[in-house]
Amino acid sequence: MKLKSFSYFLIMSTLIFAQNNYPIVFIHGFMGWGPDEMGGYNYWGGKKDYIDQLEKNGHKVIELSVGPVSSNWERAIEAYYQLKGGQVDYGEKHSKKFGIIRKPKDKVYDGLYLAWDSNNPIHIIGHSMGGQTARMLLYLLNNEFFIDNQELEKEKSRLLGHAYNGMIKSITTISTPHNGTTLSEIVTKTIPFVQYFVGIAGVIGTRFFDFNLEQWNFLRDDNESWPSYLNRMRTHNAWETKNISAWDLSLDGAKELNNYLQASPSVYYFSFVTSTTSQREDSFFHDSVAGSSILIRTRSKLLGSRVGYWSDGNETDSTWYENDGVVNTVSMYGPSTGINGLDPIVEYDESELLIPGQWYWIKLSNMDHWSIIGHLGGGGRLNRAQKELEEHMVRLKKLPL
Repeated sequence: MKLKSFSYFLIMSTLIFAQNNYPIVFIHGFMGWGPDEMGGYNYWGGKKDYIDQLEKNGHKVIELSVGPVSSNWERAIEAYYQLKGGQVDYGEKHSKKFGIIRKPKDKVYDGLYLAWDSNNPIHIIGHSMGGQTARMLLYLLNNEFFIDNQELEKEKSRLLGHAYNGMIKSITTISTPHNGTTLSEIVTKTIPFVQYFVGIAGVIGTRFFDFNLEQWNFLRDDNESWPSYLNRMRTHNAWETKNISAWDLSLDGAKELNNYLQASPSVYYFSFVTSTTSQREDSFFHDSVAGSSILIRTRSKLLGSRVGYWSDGNETDSTWYENDGVVNTVSMYGPSTGINGLDPIVEYDESELLIPGQWYWIKLSNMDHWSIIGHLGGGGRLNRAQKELEEHMVRLKKLPL
């Protein structure tokens, strides 16, 4: 009996302390891009290539390229098929509801991780909206979906209509607006970020960036200029629906997502919280700290004094003024505005045993929305951001098998 007990202890100790080597999947945020776009200017790292460096350091990493302005539902489905391979299928009910093409003919993928299943799970790291997309992907994997409201006929796709559990080991969100951002309508309508980097990449007039909206029958015309393409995107009728990034990033849209994207008791959660503002001496308002770029300073000041409103009449309070230039810092810790209340959210402590189903936050002050992934900031910020990412990769490998 003692021998059996010791054997059980030995097995459990091995499982707890052995390192996993599961692939780590990177999902970009709103207006993000993949490895073959932007003339070689990297979403993850800017002029550096974080993905390449992580691979050289021995990590298994996969970089995805999902719709930069699409809804989290469609981005998550695209992520699934990019990993598993096959024809993207947004689902019969969803496609009919929003009048989109259910199976866009050009969205067929070979698969970047064909072995992906419950025995070969993944870690996901999502920046900004990419964190919401990661949570949506987990939801689509774990739940069955039906075509009819009586739940008699299941969706028929490789992903939808099934319940796949255990395929995601952890979700890490970086500067993610879990509860929305009070700047959503400005950010999504002006699309400032990609325009700025168009100039850096030096590829204006080329096919360097694609809104990837074939499901809306929105394609770039041959030889169409970037300004024309961008203007058509701004005025497309997709923005008037809930099936678009603008809704998911808004206070009401994020709250609606939080109603059903609840933390799974079998998944580990981490949130990197960024801030590049400080409170004014004479008020609760916030201004950007020294060292922020012009692009960040302007929006930090606006966010730092802006009140947001939910459709039920409630408004944000002074805790929403702190921000990273794009997202309110208070919104990054974890989901807290759904009908079921906030997910369990605590500060990360490396000395404590991690519990799945609970959010662990790590706050980085003097770090803006883009410096955290290698853009805009000075050398000090960018080096610190890269170091934080490398340390977190090691942290993920230490999660139990």
